[in-house]
Amino acid sequence: MNGPRKEFVRVVQVSKRFPGVQALDNVDIVVHKGEVHGLVGENGSGKSTLIKILMGVHQKDSGKIYINGKEVNFKSPLEAQKKGLSAVYQEVMIAPELSVGENFFLGKLPLNRLGFVDWDKVYKESQKTIRDLGLEIDPRRKIFNLSFGDRTMIMIAKVVREKANLVIFDEPTSYLTIEETDTLFNLIRLLRDKGLGVIYISHRLEEIFKICDTVSVLRDGQMVGTNPLPGVDENRIVSMMVGRPIDEMYNIRRAEPGEVLLEVKNLTRDPDFRNLSFYLRRGEVLGFYGLIGSGRTEIMRIIFGVEKPDSGEVIIKGKPMKFAHPYQAMAQGIGLVPEDRRFQGLAMSLTVRHNINISSYGEITNLGFIRRKDELSRTEKLVDALNIYTPSIEQLVNNLSGGNQQKVVIAKWFAKNVDVLIMDEPTTGVDVGAKVEIYRFIEGLIQQGKAVIIVSSYLPEVMGLADRILVMAEGDFMGEVRREDADEELLLSMACKVTLNSAAH
Repeated sequence: MNGPRKEFVRVVQVSKRFPGVQALDNVDIVVHKGEVHGLVGENGSGKSTLIKILMGVHQKDSGKIYINGKEVNFKSPLEAQKKGLSAVYQEVMIAPELSVGENFFLGKLPLNRLGFVDWDKVYKESQKTIRDLGLEIDPRRKIFNLSFGDRTMIMIAKVVREKANLVIFDEPTSYLTIEETDTLFNLIRLLRDKGLGVIYISHRLEEIFKICDTVSVLRDGQMVGTNPLPGVDENRIVSMMVGRPIDEMYNIRRAEPGEVLLEVKNLTRDPDFRNLSFYLRRGEVLGFYGLIGSGRTEIMRIIFGVEKPDSGEVIIKGKPMKFAHPYQAMAQGIGLVPEDRRFQGLAMSLTVRHNINISSYGEITNLGFIRRKDELSRTEKLVDALNIYTPSIEQLVNNLSGGNQQKVVIAKWFAKNVDVLIMDEPTTGVDVGAKVEIYRFIEGLIQQGKAVIIVSSYLPEVMGLADRILVMAEGDFMGEVRREDADEELLLSMACKVTLNSAAH
Protein backbone atom coordinates (compact mmCIF):
# COMPACT_ATOMS: atom_id res chain seq x y z
CA MET A 1 0.00 0.00 0.00
CA ASN A 2 1.42 3.37 -1.02
CA GLY A 3 0.99 6.50 1.06
CA PRO A 4 -0.24 6.75 4.64
CA ARG A 5 -2.44 3.89 5.77
CA LYS A 6 -5.99 4.63 6.79
CA GLU A 7 -7.10 3.78 10.29
CA PHE A 8 -9.76 1.08 10.58
CA VAL A 9 -9.99 0.17 14.29
CA ARG A 10 -9.06 2.37 17.24
CA VAL A 11 -9.32 1.10 20.82
CA VAL A 12 -9.09 3.84 23.45
CA GLN A 13 -8.53 3.22 27.18
CA VAL A 14 -10.52 -0.03 27.19
CA SER A 15 -10.72 -1.88 30.51
CA LYS A 16 -12.31 -5.17 31.52
CA ARG A 17 -12.46 -6.85 34.90
CA PHE A 18 -13.52 -10.39 35.75
CA PRO A 19 -13.96 -11.60 39.35
CA GLY A 20 -10.54 -11.33 40.95
CA VAL A 21 -8.76 -10.43 37.69
CA GLN A 22 -8.13 -7.13 35.91
CA ALA A 23 -8.02 -8.60 32.39
CA LEU A 24 -7.52 -5.28 30.57
CA ASP A 25 -6.37 -2.00 32.06
CA ASN A 26 -6.78 1.13 29.88
CA VAL A 27 -5.59 -0.53 26.67
CA ASP A 28 -4.99 1.49 23.49
CA ILE A 29 -4.38 -0.01 20.04
CA VAL A 30 -4.81 1.16 16.45
CA VAL A 31 -5.08 -1.16 13.43
CA HIS A 32 -4.81 0.28 9.92
CA LYS A 33 -6.13 -0.91 6.60
CA GLY A 34 -3.45 -2.71 4.62
CA GLU A 35 -1.54 -3.65 7.78
CA VAL A 36 -0.71 -6.94 9.49
CA HIS A 37 -0.63 -6.03 13.18
CA GLY A 38 0.96 -8.60 15.50
CA LEU A 39 -0.42 -8.99 19.02
CA VAL A 40 1.78 -10.86 21.50
CA GLY A 41 1.93 -11.51 25.22
CA GLU A 42 2.12 -14.35 27.70
CA ASN A 43 -0.95 -16.43 28.51
CA GLY A 44 -3.13 -14.28 30.75
CA SER A 45 -1.77 -11.03 29.31
CA GLY A 46 -5.20 -10.02 27.97
CA LYS A 47 -4.95 -10.89 24.26
CA SER A 48 -8.02 -13.13 24.18
CA THR A 49 -10.09 -10.67 26.23
CA LEU A 50 -9.21 -7.81 23.88
CA ILE A 51 -10.14 -9.87 20.81
CA LYS A 52 -13.41 -11.04 22.36
CA ILE A 53 -14.34 -7.44 23.15
CA LEU A 54 -13.57 -6.43 19.57
CA MET A 55 -15.71 -9.31 18.29
CA GLY A 56 -18.63 -8.55 20.63
CA VAL A 57 -18.24 -11.70 22.73
CA HIS A 58 -17.43 -9.72 25.91
CA GLN A 59 -18.58 -6.21 26.81
CA LYS A 60 -15.96 -3.69 27.94
CA ASP A 61 -16.29 -2.02 31.36
CA SER A 62 -14.97 1.31 30.12
CA GLY A 63 -13.22 2.95 27.18
CA LYS A 64 -14.20 3.42 23.55
CA ILE A 65 -13.91 1.53 20.25
CA TYR A 66 -14.02 3.27 16.87
CA ILE A 67 -14.54 1.67 13.45
CA ASN A 68 -13.69 3.98 10.53
CA GLY A 69 -13.78 6.87 12.99
CA LYS A 70 -17.27 6.10 14.37
CA GLU A 71 -17.78 4.84 17.92
CA VAL A 72 -19.31 1.36 18.19
CA ASN A 73 -20.56 -0.86 21.01
CA PHE A 74 -20.96 -4.42 19.78
CA LYS A 75 -23.39 -6.52 21.81
CA SER A 76 -22.81 -9.71 19.83
CA PRO A 77 -20.40 -11.27 17.29
CA LEU A 78 -23.07 -10.80 14.62
CA GLU A 79 -22.96 -7.01 15.12
CA ALA A 80 -19.16 -7.09 14.79
CA GLN A 81 -19.39 -9.16 11.59
CA LYS A 82 -21.86 -6.69 10.09
CA LYS A 83 -19.24 -3.98 10.60
CA GLY A 84 -16.60 -6.02 8.78
CA LEU A 85 -14.79 -7.77 11.65
CA SER A 86 -14.11 -11.49 11.44
CA ALA A 87 -11.92 -14.01 13.27
CA VAL A 88 -10.09 -17.22 12.33
CA TYR A 89 -9.51 -19.13 15.54
CA GLN A 90 -7.05 -21.93 16.38
CA GLU A 91 -9.98 -24.38 16.35
CA VAL A 92 -11.51 -23.88 12.91
CA MET A 93 -15.18 -22.89 13.26
CA ILE A 94 -16.92 -24.44 10.24
CA ALA A 95 -19.50 -27.20 9.79
CA PRO A 96 -17.52 -30.42 9.16
CA GLU A 97 -20.41 -32.51 7.78
CA LEU A 98 -21.17 -29.97 5.04
CA SER A 99 -19.31 -29.31 1.79
CA VAL A 100 -17.02 -26.34 1.23
CA GLY A 101 -19.69 -24.66 -0.91
CA GLU A 102 -22.42 -25.25 1.67
CA ASN A 103 -20.22 -23.61 4.32
CA PHE A 104 -19.71 -20.58 2.08
CA PHE A 105 -23.50 -20.17 1.66
CA LEU A 106 -24.47 -21.33 5.15
CA GLY A 107 -27.88 -19.87 6.05
CA LYS A 108 -28.32 -18.21 2.66
CA LEU A 109 -28.36 -20.93 0.01
CA PRO A 110 -29.53 -19.48 -3.36
CA LEU A 111 -32.72 -20.82 -4.89
CA ASN A 112 -33.65 -21.28 -8.53
CA ARG A 113 -36.97 -20.33 -10.16
CA LEU A 114 -38.56 -23.58 -8.98
CA GLY A 115 -37.66 -22.91 -5.36
CA PHE A 116 -34.89 -25.55 -5.20
CA VAL A 117 -31.33 -24.92 -4.08
CA ASP A 118 -29.26 -23.69 -7.03
CA TRP A 119 -26.30 -26.01 -6.48
CA ASP A 120 -24.66 -25.00 -9.75
CA LYS A 121 -24.45 -21.40 -8.50
CA VAL A 122 -23.22 -22.54 -5.08
CA TYR A 123 -20.29 -24.48 -6.48
CA LYS A 124 -19.39 -22.07 -9.30
CA GLU A 125 -19.23 -19.05 -7.02
CA SER A 126 -17.39 -21.05 -4.35
CA GLN A 127 -14.86 -22.21 -6.92
CA LYS A 128 -14.24 -18.62 -8.03
CA THR A 129 -13.64 -17.48 -4.42
CA ILE A 130 -11.20 -20.35 -3.87
CA ARG A 131 -9.29 -19.77 -7.11
CA ASP A 132 -9.07 -16.01 -6.52
CA LEU A 133 -7.02 -16.87 -3.43
CA GLY A 134 -4.75 -19.20 -5.38
CA LEU A 135 -6.15 -22.37 -3.75
CA GLU A 136 -6.95 -25.71 -5.35
CA ILE A 137 -9.77 -27.21 -3.25
CA ASP A 138 -12.90 -28.86 -4.66
CA PRO A 139 -15.94 -26.94 -3.31
CA ARG A 140 -17.94 -30.20 -3.33
CA ARG A 141 -15.67 -31.89 -0.79
CA LYS A 142 -16.91 -32.34 2.77
CA ILE A 143 -14.97 -30.32 5.34
CA PHE A 144 -14.18 -33.41 7.44
CA ASN A 145 -12.29 -34.87 4.44
CA LEU A 146 -9.91 -31.90 4.29
CA SER A 147 -6.62 -31.53 6.14
CA PHE A 148 -6.54 -29.11 9.06
CA GLY A 149 -4.55 -26.73 6.90
CA ASP A 150 -7.12 -26.78 4.10
CA ARG A 151 -9.89 -26.21 6.63
CA THR A 152 -8.05 -23.09 7.80
CA MET A 153 -7.72 -21.88 4.20
CA ILE A 154 -11.44 -22.44 3.62
CA MET A 155 -12.24 -20.45 6.76
CA ILE A 156 -10.14 -17.58 5.37
CA ALA A 157 -11.87 -17.87 1.98
CA LYS A 158 -15.24 -17.72 3.76
CA VAL A 159 -14.14 -14.55 5.57
CA VAL A 160 -13.01 -12.98 2.27
CA ARG A 161 -16.30 -13.92 0.63
CA GLU A 162 -18.21 -12.20 3.42
CA LYS A 163 -16.27 -9.01 2.67
CA ALA A 164 -14.54 -8.59 6.03
CA ASN A 165 -12.43 -5.45 6.50
CA LEU A 166 -10.51 -6.74 9.52
CA VAL A 167 -9.50 -10.38 10.00
CA ILE A 168 -8.18 -11.63 13.36
CA PHE A 169 -5.95 -14.73 13.31
CA ASP A 170 -5.62 -16.41 16.71
CA GLU A 171 -2.70 -18.93 16.77
CA PRO A 172 -3.57 -20.11 13.24
CA THR A 173 -0.44 -22.24 12.64
CA SER A 174 -0.59 -24.48 15.72
CA TYR A 175 -1.59 -27.54 13.66
CA LEU A 176 -0.23 -26.56 10.25
CA THR A 177 2.72 -28.05 8.35
CA ILE A 178 5.54 -25.83 7.07
CA GLU A 179 4.00 -25.86 3.59
CA GLU A 180 0.52 -25.01 4.92
CA THR A 181 2.00 -22.18 7.00
CA ASP A 182 3.66 -20.74 3.89
CA THR A 183 0.30 -20.90 2.08
CA LEU A 184 -1.38 -19.17 5.01
CA PHE A 185 1.20 -16.37 5.00
CA ASN A 186 0.70 -15.87 1.26
CA LEU A 187 -3.04 -15.52 1.87
CA ILE A 188 -2.47 -13.03 4.69
CA ARG A 189 -0.22 -10.94 2.44
CA LEU A 190 -2.94 -11.06 -0.21
CA LEU A 191 -5.50 -9.80 2.30
CA ARG A 192 -3.13 -6.99 3.33
CA ASP A 193 -2.49 -6.02 -0.30
CA LYS A 194 -6.26 -5.88 -0.89
CA GLY A 195 -6.40 -3.23 1.85
CA LEU A 196 -7.76 -5.36 4.69
CA GLY A 197 -6.53 -4.96 8.23
CA VAL A 198 -5.15 -8.07 9.94
CA ILE A 199 -4.52 -8.80 13.62
CA TYR A 200 -2.13 -11.75 13.98
CA ILE A 201 -1.77 -13.46 17.37
CA SER A 202 1.00 -16.02 17.88
CA HIS A 203 3.37 -17.35 20.53
CA ARG A 204 5.88 -17.99 17.72
CA LEU A 205 7.86 -14.78 17.48
CA GLU A 206 9.61 -15.82 14.28
CA GLU A 207 6.15 -15.75 12.64
CA ILE A 208 5.51 -12.24 13.97
CA PHE A 209 8.74 -11.00 12.39
CA LYS A 210 8.01 -12.85 9.14
CA ILE A 211 4.45 -11.70 8.48
CA CYS A 212 3.70 -8.56 10.54
CA ASP A 213 4.23 -4.87 9.79
CA THR A 214 3.64 -3.78 13.40
CA VAL A 215 3.66 -5.54 16.77
CA SER A 216 1.91 -4.62 20.03
CA VAL A 217 2.82 -6.22 23.34
CA LEU A 218 0.41 -6.88 26.21
CA ARG A 219 1.52 -7.76 29.73
CA ASP A 220 -0.77 -8.26 32.73
CA GLY A 221 -3.66 -6.57 30.94
CA GLN A 222 -1.69 -3.46 30.01
CA MET A 223 -0.35 -2.34 26.64
CA VAL A 224 3.43 -2.24 27.06
CA GLY A 225 4.15 -0.79 23.65
CA THR A 226 3.66 -0.83 19.88
CA ASN A 227 6.58 -0.99 17.46
CA PRO A 228 6.98 -1.05 13.67
CA LEU A 229 8.73 -4.06 12.14
CA PRO A 230 11.57 -4.05 11.47
CA GLY A 231 12.60 -1.65 14.19
CA VAL A 232 12.73 -3.90 17.23
CA ASP A 233 14.42 -7.28 17.72
CA GLU A 234 13.17 -10.53 19.25
CA ASN A 235 15.07 -10.03 22.52
CA ARG A 236 13.37 -6.68 23.02
CA ILE A 237 9.92 -8.15 22.34
CA VAL A 238 10.53 -11.03 24.76
CA SER A 239 11.74 -8.60 27.42
CA MET A 240 8.58 -6.51 26.97
CA MET A 241 6.41 -9.62 27.23
CA VAL A 242 7.85 -11.05 30.42
CA GLY A 243 8.99 -7.85 32.12
CA ARG A 244 12.56 -9.00 32.50
CA PRO A 245 15.57 -9.40 30.17
CA ILE A 246 16.19 -12.82 28.63
CA ASP A 247 19.72 -13.23 27.31
CA GLU A 248 19.43 -16.59 25.62
CA MET A 249 16.28 -18.70 25.83
CA TYR A 250 18.09 -21.94 25.11
CA ASN A 251 21.19 -21.33 27.20
CA ILE A 252 20.85 -24.33 29.53
CA ARG A 253 23.72 -25.79 31.54
CA ARG A 254 24.99 -28.95 29.92
CA ALA A 255 25.83 -32.14 31.81
CA GLU A 256 28.52 -34.73 31.21
CA PRO A 257 26.79 -37.70 29.55
CA GLY A 258 26.93 -40.91 31.58
CA GLU A 259 25.73 -44.47 31.09
CA VAL A 260 23.29 -45.48 28.36
CA LEU A 261 19.75 -45.48 29.78
CA LEU A 262 17.79 -46.24 26.63
CA GLU A 263 18.75 -48.03 23.45
CA VAL A 264 16.64 -48.78 20.41
CA LYS A 265 17.79 -51.39 17.85
CA ASN A 266 16.32 -51.83 14.37
CA LEU A 267 12.87 -50.70 15.44
CA THR A 268 10.31 -51.02 12.63
CA ARG A 269 6.61 -50.44 12.22
CA ASP A 270 5.35 -50.16 8.68
CA PRO A 271 4.47 -47.78 7.21
CA ASP A 272 5.52 -45.29 9.92
CA PHE A 273 9.26 -45.99 10.20
CA ARG A 274 11.90 -48.61 9.43
CA ASN A 275 15.08 -49.98 11.05
CA LEU A 276 15.59 -47.15 13.50
CA SER A 277 18.48 -47.41 15.97
CA PHE A 278 19.67 -44.88 18.53
CA TYR A 279 20.79 -44.52 22.15
CA LEU A 280 20.29 -42.05 25.00
CA ARG A 281 22.66 -41.43 27.92
CA ARG A 282 22.24 -39.94 31.37
CA GLY A 283 22.57 -36.15 31.42
CA GLU A 284 21.79 -35.89 27.70
CA VAL A 285 19.15 -34.12 25.65
CA LEU A 286 18.44 -35.99 22.42
CA GLY A 287 16.48 -34.15 19.74
CA PHE A 288 14.23 -35.62 17.06
CA TYR A 289 13.49 -33.37 14.10
CA GLY A 290 11.39 -34.02 11.02
CA LEU A 291 8.36 -32.80 9.16
CA ILE A 292 4.85 -33.93 10.08
CA GLY A 293 4.43 -37.56 9.04
CA SER A 294 8.12 -38.40 9.41
CA GLY A 295 7.39 -41.03 12.10
CA ARG A 296 8.74 -39.23 15.18
CA THR A 297 5.62 -39.39 17.34
CA GLU A 298 4.96 -43.04 16.45
CA ILE A 299 8.45 -44.01 17.66
CA MET A 300 7.86 -42.36 21.03
CA ARG A 301 4.48 -44.03 21.47
CA ILE A 302 6.12 -47.43 20.96
CA ILE A 303 8.92 -46.69 23.44
CA PHE A 304 6.24 -45.69 25.96
CA GLY A 305 4.22 -48.86 25.39
CA VAL A 306 1.18 -47.22 23.77
CA GLU A 307 1.70 -49.14 20.54
CA LYS A 308 3.71 -52.21 19.50
CA PRO A 309 6.46 -52.44 16.84
CA ASP A 310 6.59 -54.97 14.01
CA SER A 311 10.19 -55.79 14.95
CA GLY A 312 13.24 -54.49 16.77
CA GLU A 313 14.23 -53.98 20.40
CA VAL A 314 13.78 -51.38 23.13
CA ILE A 315 16.52 -51.79 25.75
CA ILE A 316 16.29 -50.08 29.15
CA LYS A 317 19.49 -49.98 31.25
CA GLY A 318 20.86 -52.94 29.33
CA LYS A 319 17.72 -55.11 29.53
CA PRO A 320 15.51 -55.81 26.46
CA MET A 321 11.91 -54.86 27.14
CA LYS A 322 8.57 -55.60 25.49
CA PHE A 323 5.99 -53.15 26.79
CA ALA A 324 2.33 -54.12 26.37
CA HIS A 325 1.09 -51.09 28.30
CA PRO A 326 2.40 -47.65 29.37
CA TYR A 327 2.30 -48.81 33.01
CA GLN A 328 5.17 -51.17 32.21
CA ALA A 329 7.22 -48.36 30.63
CA MET A 330 6.50 -46.12 33.62
CA ALA A 331 7.67 -48.90 35.97
CA GLN A 332 10.99 -48.83 34.09
CA GLY A 333 11.40 -45.08 34.59
CA ILE A 334 10.03 -43.72 31.30
CA GLY A 335 7.61 -40.79 31.06
CA LEU A 336 5.91 -39.17 28.06
CA VAL A 337 4.72 -35.59 27.63
CA PRO A 338 2.47 -36.21 24.59
CA GLU A 339 1.95 -33.97 21.59
CA ASP A 340 -1.72 -33.44 22.51
CA ARG A 341 -1.73 -32.58 26.20
CA ARG A 342 -5.49 -32.01 26.44
CA PHE A 343 -6.57 -35.42 25.16
CA GLN A 344 -3.54 -37.60 25.92
CA GLY A 345 -1.64 -35.96 28.78
CA LEU A 346 -4.29 -34.68 31.18
CA ALA A 347 -7.60 -35.60 32.76
CA MET A 348 -9.21 -32.27 31.95
CA SER A 349 -12.19 -32.73 34.28
CA LEU A 350 -9.95 -33.48 37.30
CA THR A 351 -8.04 -31.12 39.57
CA VAL A 352 -4.41 -30.05 39.51
CA ARG A 353 -3.88 -32.28 42.56
CA HIS A 354 -5.28 -35.35 40.86
CA ASN A 355 -3.39 -34.78 37.61
CA ILE A 356 -0.01 -34.31 39.27
CA ASN A 357 -0.35 -37.52 41.28
CA ILE A 358 -2.30 -39.63 38.81
CA SER A 359 0.72 -41.64 37.60
CA SER A 360 2.25 -42.21 41.02
CA TYR A 361 -0.54 -42.74 43.55
CA GLY A 362 0.89 -46.19 44.24
CA GLU A 363 3.89 -44.56 45.87
CA ILE A 364 1.77 -42.67 48.42
CA THR A 365 -0.78 -45.40 49.17
CA ASN A 366 -0.98 -47.86 52.09
CA LEU A 367 -3.43 -50.78 52.00
CA GLY A 368 -5.41 -49.07 49.27
CA PHE A 369 -5.66 -45.72 51.11
CA ILE A 370 -3.97 -42.58 49.82
CA ARG A 371 -1.73 -40.84 52.33
CA ARG A 372 -3.50 -37.51 52.09
CA LYS A 373 -0.73 -35.55 53.79
CA ASP A 374 1.87 -36.83 51.32
CA GLU A 375 -0.43 -36.14 48.37
CA LEU A 376 -1.01 -32.53 49.40
CA SER A 377 2.62 -31.92 50.31
CA ARG A 378 3.93 -33.29 47.03
CA THR A 379 1.37 -31.38 44.98
CA GLU A 380 2.05 -28.05 46.67
CA LYS A 381 5.80 -28.55 46.40
CA LEU A 382 5.63 -29.21 42.64
CA VAL A 383 3.16 -26.37 41.99
CA ASP A 384 5.62 -24.05 43.69
CA ALA A 385 8.75 -25.51 42.08
CA LEU A 386 7.31 -25.44 38.55
CA ASN A 387 5.62 -22.07 39.07
CA ILE A 388 2.20 -23.40 38.07
CA TYR A 389 -0.19 -20.45 38.15
CA THR A 390 -3.41 -21.73 39.71
CA PRO A 391 -5.70 -20.25 42.37
CA SER A 392 -5.76 -23.64 44.12
CA ILE A 393 -4.51 -27.20 43.72
CA GLU A 394 -8.23 -28.05 43.60
CA GLN A 395 -8.64 -26.04 40.38
CA LEU A 396 -9.73 -28.09 37.36
CA VAL A 397 -6.90 -28.24 34.82
CA ASN A 398 -9.42 -27.39 32.11
CA ASN A 399 -9.51 -23.86 33.57
CA LEU A 400 -5.73 -23.33 33.36
CA SER A 401 -3.87 -21.62 30.53
CA GLY A 402 -2.05 -23.77 27.98
CA GLY A 403 1.34 -23.10 29.53
CA ASN A 404 0.17 -24.05 33.00
CA GLN A 405 -1.53 -27.18 31.68
CA GLN A 406 1.79 -28.19 30.14
CA LYS A 407 3.56 -27.61 33.45
CA VAL A 408 1.04 -29.91 35.16
CA VAL A 409 1.87 -32.66 32.65
CA ILE A 410 5.58 -32.20 33.42
CA ALA A 411 4.91 -32.10 37.17
CA LYS A 412 3.23 -35.51 36.85
CA TRP A 413 6.56 -36.98 35.72
CA PHE A 414 8.53 -35.08 38.36
CA ALA A 415 6.24 -36.77 40.91
CA LYS A 416 6.93 -40.14 39.29
CA ASN A 417 10.70 -39.41 39.31
CA VAL A 418 11.32 -40.93 35.88
CA ASP A 419 14.83 -41.43 34.48
CA VAL A 420 13.88 -40.80 30.83
CA LEU A 421 11.38 -38.08 29.91
CA ILE A 422 10.12 -37.98 26.32
CA MET A 423 8.71 -34.55 25.39
CA ASP A 424 6.74 -34.46 22.12
CA GLU A 425 6.30 -30.83 20.94
CA PRO A 426 6.75 -29.59 24.52
CA THR A 427 6.03 -25.91 23.89
CA THR A 428 3.20 -25.95 21.32
CA GLY A 429 0.67 -23.25 22.24
CA VAL A 430 2.84 -22.11 25.16
CA ASP A 431 3.85 -18.48 25.67
CA VAL A 432 7.44 -17.28 25.79
CA GLY A 433 7.64 -17.03 29.58
CA ALA A 434 6.37 -20.59 30.05
CA LYS A 435 8.76 -21.81 27.33
CA VAL A 436 11.73 -20.44 29.24
CA GLU A 437 10.51 -22.14 32.42
CA ILE A 438 10.07 -25.47 30.61
CA TYR A 439 13.63 -25.19 29.29
CA ARG A 440 14.81 -24.63 32.88
CA PHE A 441 12.96 -27.80 33.92
CA ILE A 442 14.84 -29.72 31.23
CA GLU A 443 18.09 -28.25 32.53
CA GLY A 444 17.19 -29.41 36.05
CA LEU A 445 16.48 -32.94 34.86
CA ILE A 446 19.80 -33.43 33.11
CA GLN A 447 21.66 -31.90 36.05
CA GLN A 448 20.06 -34.64 38.19
CA GLY A 449 21.40 -37.30 35.83
CA LYS A 450 18.10 -37.86 34.04
CA ALA A 451 17.82 -37.97 30.24
CA VAL A 452 15.43 -36.13 27.92
CA ILE A 453 14.17 -36.74 24.39
CA ILE A 454 12.71 -33.68 22.65
CA VAL A 455 10.55 -34.12 19.56
CA SER A 456 10.04 -30.72 17.97
CA SER A 457 9.04 -29.19 14.64
CA TYR A 458 10.50 -25.88 15.81
CA LEU A 459 14.09 -25.73 14.60
CA PRO A 460 15.44 -23.06 17.01
CA GLU A 461 14.15 -25.15 19.93
CA VAL A 462 15.63 -28.48 18.90
CA MET A 463 18.92 -26.86 17.80
CA GLY A 464 19.23 -24.85 21.00
CA LEU A 465 18.45 -27.61 23.50
CA ALA A 466 19.62 -30.93 22.05
CA ASP A 467 23.15 -32.30 22.38
CA ARG A 468 22.51 -34.52 19.37
CA ILE A 469 19.74 -34.28 16.76
CA LEU A 470 18.32 -37.26 14.86
CA VAL A 471 16.60 -36.27 11.63
CA MET A 472 13.64 -38.25 10.24
CA ALA A 473 12.02 -38.11 6.80
CA GLU A 474 9.08 -40.26 5.69
CA GLY A 475 9.91 -42.96 8.22
CA ASP A 476 13.62 -43.09 7.38
CA PHE A 477 16.51 -42.15 9.66
CA MET A 478 18.43 -39.52 7.68
CA GLY A 479 21.35 -39.02 10.05
CA GLU A 480 22.59 -37.55 13.31
CA VAL A 481 23.84 -33.98 13.74
CA ARG A 482 25.73 -32.80 16.79
CA ARG A 483 24.69 -29.53 18.38
CA GLU A 484 27.83 -27.65 17.36
CA ASP A 485 27.36 -28.66 13.70
CA ALA A 486 23.63 -27.92 13.41
CA ASP A 487 22.15 -25.15 11.29
CA GLU A 488 18.64 -24.68 9.96
CA GLU A 489 19.49 -25.22 6.29
CA LEU A 490 21.29 -28.49 7.01
CA LEU A 491 18.50 -29.95 9.18
CA LEU A 492 15.73 -28.87 6.85
CA SER A 493 17.54 -30.29 3.82
CA MET A 494 17.85 -33.63 5.61
CA ALA A 495 14.20 -33.59 6.65
CA CYS A 496 13.22 -32.93 3.02
CA LYS A 497 15.66 -35.55 1.64
CA VAL A 498 17.74 -32.94 -0.15
CA THR A 499 21.56 -33.04 -0.57
CA LEU A 500 21.74 -36.03 1.73
CA ASN A 501 25.36 -36.89 0.95
CA SER A 502 26.57 -33.66 2.53
CA ALA A 503 23.89 -33.53 5.23
CA ALA A 504 24.33 -36.93 6.85
CA HIS A 505 26.76 -37.14 9.72
